Amino acid sequence: MSDIAIKIENLSKKYVIGAKDNRFLYERISNSFKSLFSRNRKQQETEFWALRDINLEIKQGDVVGIIGKNGAGKSTLLKIISRITQPTTGKVTIKGKVASILEVGTGMNRELTGRENIFINGAILGMKQAEIRRKFDEIVAFSGVEKFIDTPIKHYSSGMYVRLAFAIAAHLEPDILIIDEVLAVGDAEFQKKCLGKMEDVAKNQGRTVLFVSHQLGMVRTICNKGVVLKSGNLVFEGLSSDAVDWYLHSDVSRDSNASITLPIFAEKTAQILNARLVNKDGIESTTFDVFDDIFLEVEYVIRREVTGAAIYIDVERNGSILFRSFDTDLAPELLQKREQGKYKTRVKLFHPLKAGVYQFRALGIGVLNICDLHRIENVLRFDVEERSFNPSYASFSAKRPGEIVTQLSWHTSKANENSVDYSLENHKLLQ
Repeated sequence: MSDIAIKIENLSKKYVIGAKDNRFLYERISNSFKSLFSRNRKQQETEFWALRDINLEIKQGDVVGIIGKNGAGKSTLLKIISRITQPTTGKVTIKGKVASILEVGTGMNRELTGRENIFINGAILGMKQAEIRRKFDEIVAFSGVEKFIDTPIKHYSSGMYVRLAFAIAAHLEPDILIIDEVLAVGDAEFQKKCLGKMEDVAKNQGRTVLFVSHQLGMVRTICNKGVVLKSGNLVFEGLSSDAVDWYLHSDVSRDSNASITLPIFAEKTAQILNARLVNKDGIESTTFDVFDDIFLEVEYVIRREVTGAAIYIDVERNGSILFRSFDTDLAPELLQKREQGKYKTRVKLFHPLKAGVYQFRALGIGVLNICDLHRIENVLRFDVEERSFNPSYASFSAKRPGEIVTQLSWHTSKANENSVDYSLENHKLLQ
């Protein structure tokens, strides 16, 4: 019997940008009415291929991480496998029941209570009511929404919604569990529970997991296989660690710009306006020497006075966060209040950094231990190279173990003369 859980053959998905959707009667009526007033304005239609000729086999029990930049086709692929979207060409053959958690808002009826959604999802997966009842208490306990289980989920926060959705999908014994980036909504403790459950589902129960995430450390840790997508094409397939390394060191993940400017969100209390990487001379760059000074400059706006706010960065290498830094670490007085207005800040990054590819996993402003006011992720990659390599600094070579390098203060002095004689001559006499 074949051990292939998912077989994808020549899969492509085309969208027509600007095309009118006439699948439903009300849409046909609405579009016909609109056309009465726009006969002289021909709508421009453009073809967009979200996926092109994907061929992939996933074995039963594999935990597959799917990575790529935004717009690479990751979510489209999951929607096709989940039977939410139909492919334009090609086919997907699936062996077993599929449970998926894609974006927040799909998969459950928001008008129904948490309890009702558990039973409905179980029925969709083909489970009997007796089986669902047997799992019910375990699902509720895992989700942590016991107090609100009989409340319509439209009143849930996004975190509560995702916790319940994951608990349902993971505990109702699907053969294939599909998870998009939604786990980023939950808190750190719940993410840890989810990762543990995913490992249990895959390793101990032999089920298949497809996992899309920009958190490459998670992909490297919990997945045994990795797939990289670029502009709808499958460009790499292999071990998860190899896939992450290939992605980080290829042009697939690179942003050639040393700066980013964000759209205005006037409703936000505070927001990041722009950020850029510069050298010591203030010149923008994405490539630095191991001994170069690297600076990040950020402009942000405070629209209403806020207390307890801080700018922060998360810097990662090889999919793991190296450090997080707050602008209040050495200036706690900033926590007292930030008045309305536009601000500029500049920070010198940890130095020296080891040769490799780095990225800002996150750049944001938030109220400490409460909430983010504005946060952007996976921005401003940069390279550190050993362009000015000097043999006297061999310890800074890329071959040195560890993710970073640092210069520690070592103090050396000669031992007491009355101590044990460790000279070579004395050593020979003792032998």
